[in-house]
Amino acid sequence: MIKVNEVRVIGSEKGQLGVMALQEALAIAREEALDLVEVSPQANPPVCKIMDYGKYRYKKNKKLHEAKKKQKTIQLKSVKITPKTEEHDYQFKLKHVKRFLSEGDKVKIMMVFKGREMAHTHLGRKILDRMIEELDELGVIEQQPTMEGRNMIMVIVPKTK
Repeated sequence: MIKVNEVRVIGSEKGQLGVMALQEALAIAREEALDLVEVSPQANPPVCKIMDYGKYRYKKNKKLHEAKKKQKTIQLKSVKITPKTEEHDYQFKLKHVKRFLSEGDKVKIMMVFKGREMAHTHLGRKILDRMIEELDELGVIEQQPTMEGRNMIMVIVPKTK
């Protein structure tokens, strides 16, 4: 697949073999039962390395897999409440939000207004402000409470340790 006549060759044991003809480099690679891989095609002359390409790809995929394994995905959990939510139900929802934040997930809290409750959005805002105070030690507000249609939405992210 290499389309140039002269290449700079790096040996399988990291030693530089110098600039040589492509056919000669391929012969050396075949002699060692390895592949000639173009590492830097934009260099002048292009740099090629003698290596086991299959083993190289395997190690690369293995590193990628290990990196993905160590990655933590943050989920967005959602909790809905209304301005008429009673104290016990409020505490129950608050406990869920605390658990989500302690597990490292973002939490989207939706205050849902139905019918004539839209005239009293300040009551919903008061409940969300109370929730902000109670979650102060666990999370930080990413998005302040804002109205989106009939819902007042806020997003809280866990505090970094």
